[in-house]
Amino acid sequence: MVAGGRVRGPITALLGAAGATRAVYGALRSRPPGAAAFWERKNYAGRTVHLHAGLATTAGTALAAVTAPGLPARTRTAAALAVLAAGACGAYDDVSGAGDPRRGFRAHLSALRHGEVTSGAVKLFGIGAAGLAAGALLKERPGDKLLAGVVIAGSAHLVNLLDVRPGRAAGAVLALGAPGLLRGGPAGTLAAAPIGAVAAVVRDDLGERTMLGDSGVHALGASLGLAVAAGNGRKGLAVHAAAVVAATVAGDRISRAAAAI
Repeated sequence: MVAGGRVRGPITALLGAAGATRAVYGALRSRPPGAAAFWERKNYAGRTVHLHAGLATTAGTALAAVTAPGLPARTRTAAALAVLAAGACGAYDDVSGAGDPRRGFRAHLSALRHGEVTSGAVKLFGIGAAGLAAGALLKERPGDKLLAGVVIAGSAHLVNLLDVRPGRAAGAVLALGAPGLLRGGPAGTLAAAPIGAVAAVVRDDLGERTMLGDSGVHALGASLGLAVAAGNGRKGLAVHAAAVVAATVAGDRISRAAAAI
């Protein structure tokens, strides 16, 4: 029974996320909210792609995380909060920040110091607050709550740094999430949700028909962070928090390296 439970949660989450993501993705492609052009963007190569994959993976990941068996109520709440908030903040930046050439948290903080609240700043603080709230739900001790929040928000930002070419962010989610599938308990289930969601759209992402956008990459990254936070104690949280902070500081170099692969 124990072994069956260990497998059932991740498999249910993975298949549920894939199915929900594909269903939402198909619905958005058939009937996009508003004008179809509203969701279209030019990618790095100048090709027109749509943003439906981002909204679909956000919905699929959140739905799978809150309905998979074996998760405590507080963990489900943390997952819904972190994933949906990250996806919503990312979607806001996708829409409101489409013409803003500024990239990176330094640029947005600099604008904030001059009295301008950019969509990137809204995303930065919104995802940070949601990560801290989710971390507080996952952990009991104050120090662990803080570290978990940093891991969740930092993971969302890390996946965003890798979203520089088709398939880069999706591949990172698959690679970073795969080890989590080997863990038991909530960590394995939470790791399975973003893997299933991204697997449902990776073909269209690589084919340059869609992109994950800020909405998708932040939601997927937050879900990976949730899995890490759920499966680690104080030492593990500290190591992962240090890693995502270091990645944030070296953001430009990481993005350039991902683009060169």
